[in-house]
Amino acid sequence: MRLPTTDKGKLRLVLCLVTAVTVFTATVPLLRGWFDVRVYHGAIDDWMNHGGHLYDYQRPGTPYGFTYPPFAALSMLPMAFVGENTAIVGALVLNLAALSVVLWILFGPRLRRHGWFGWALAVCALALFEPLRDTFSFGQVNLLLLALVLTDAWLLSTGRDRRAGVGIGLAAAIKLTPAVFIALLLLARRWRAAALATAVAAAATLLAHWAVPGPSHYYWTQAVWDTTRVGRLDYVSNQSLQGVIARLAAPGEPDRTAWELAVLAVLAVWGLRARRALRAGDWLSAFALTGLTSCLISPITWVHHLVWLLPSFAVLVRERRLRVAGALYAVMCTSVVWLWFDDASGIGGFLGSNTYVWVTLGLLCGLPAGQSRADRLRLPQSRWPTAASTPTPAPTEAASTPGESRPTVPAARTGVTLGGAVGRERAASGCTGESDPTGLTRPTAPNPQSSSERASS
Repeated sequence: MRLPTTDKGKLRLVLCLVTAVTVFTATVPLLRGWFDVRVYHGAIDDWMNHGGHLYDYQRPGTPYGFTYPPFAALSMLPMAFVGENTAIVGALVLNLAALSVVLWILFGPRLRRHGWFGWALAVCALALFEPLRDTFSFGQVNLLLLALVLTDAWLLSTGRDRRAGVGIGLAAAIKLTPAVFIALLLLARRWRAAALATAVAAAATLLAHWAVPGPSHYYWTQAVWDTTRVGRLDYVSNQSLQGVIARLAAPGEPDRTAWELAVLAVLAVWGLRARRALRAGDWLSAFALTGLTSCLISPITWVHHLVWLLPSFAVLVRERRLRVAGALYAVMCTSVVWLWFDDASGIGGFLGSNTYVWVTLGLLCGLPAGQSRADRLRLPQSRWPTAASTPTPAPTEAASTPGESRPTVPAARTGVTLGGAVGRERAASGCTGESDPTGLTRPTAPNPQSSSERASS
């Protein structure tokens, strides 16, 4: 398919795509009604303005409350001074800003090359991506964390090592899962960045303990170990290794040993593949592999957490694996896992209900990480460095004669671009939109995609 070359043709295509995306969003995927940001606001408001306990709060009519570390609550304190609608608008603005940062880091050079047309196509494509739809519709924080982590990746890749680590440290203090990126820094032997990330995470945690000792003590001694506060492990939205094992064991308890062995296997694959990417100086692939691993090894990875797959798609586009990227991206837009919401038994249920897990595992094992390509475009200001190599002299270069003095040719670093080229049930279903976001209790709606619910995780 050839893209239009005239401004009129580009505008016509964009209008058609916007119409198609709008119809799709209004009729096919689930809309979440800002459930999570409502939980955040309710918990902070009750805690600060009404004398409630941060981790005792539950959204009225639901069993869901605040599940993040105390530092996350401190960072959300401005919510105590505004109404719920203002908090929702603020979450939307922050997520849009974070998405802009992520797009600039991952796809900026190619998008700038195509101007407004490239940005319009990117927005239309991302609007279909289920994890991103859910992130905006819930008012979730994962896109903000991804922007923080990728900022450190950009700093490392552009030689600004002295500042790298702050983003990862802040992300780990807000939510525990990004702490796995500290392990990546250690694997890369970036000791200063790893120490800075650890220090920032520890300082933020200690600050929260000093400011709010009661909630901090409760979280680190009780709440952090209680996964039931977040949701059922076997709920179909849990697209982690633990979710796969829990659905196999349902209605019984999942085998913890099986999960631990699966986690160790994934970490071994990650270590081998990330090391290869790091040896080639391919920071984008190394961070992409780490994001995939974090989704797999976390006890609970809701569908909206899979925004961490976006760097992997950037790698596929960079390596011109466009058919693979398109096919996997299309799968991630379908909400297909919800077809097995009521019954994930049998071979069909095992394969279908875990579709996003298979996509994540496939990317972890098959992502073209650390591979050398002579045809990659080079951009002076936006590049992921690769391993140093000595350039081959041009064929027309005169050979050196013995005793002839010639300047030494320094080893060159090859630059790699950062980026490159079902139906929504209405109120008649009986679903109020805030009854069971994570499967702690079964929703009454026959189709879970009609639910606008989610827990704050």
